[in-house]
Amino acid sequence: MNIEALSINELAELISPASDAYKELQRRNVLRTRNVVGELGEYYVIDFFNKTSSLPNLSLAPPGVQNIDALSRNGEIYSIKTISSRNGTTGSFWNPESIENNEKKFDYLIIAILNKKYALDMMLQLTWTEFFEYKKFNKRMNNYNISVTKTLINNVEVIYDSNND
Repeated sequence: MNIEALSINELAELISPASDAYKELQRRNVLRTRNVVGELGEYYVIDFFNKTSSLPNLSLAPPGVQNIDALSRNGEIYSIKTISSRNGTTGSFWNPESIENNEKKFDYLIIAILNKKYALDMMLQLTWTEFFEYKKFNKRMNNYNISVTKTLINNVEVIYDSNND
């Protein structure tokens, strides 16, 4: 296939929900919605945790639960946010009033960082206290997020770094 000869529509079809790769990822229960980046991150995190004996086993949280993506066998609650570069900003944490009141929504925040090929590049783990320290308010969206910076990376637990492989 000469990819350079394809039109924009033809290229979009290769990555669309109608593509064979997308359908196969759905069949393998990796993709459940059209949030490809977020769901790949969740898959990588849960798979990594479950294959690493020093980490707790995780399972997906029930669908529709806000800010909760995985649960450990010990009942710990995990929120997983995925970004596509080491200097990005995570998705949003809604309900700013409860966050401002320090109403704990999860035990751990995992930030999965993907590389340009959508493979796992880095994984950071923040406790609720660390999340509370590093969160930033987005006035326009009326929510919170976390910016991944060198300071953040140096001050929280790095669970995985592809540069160390």
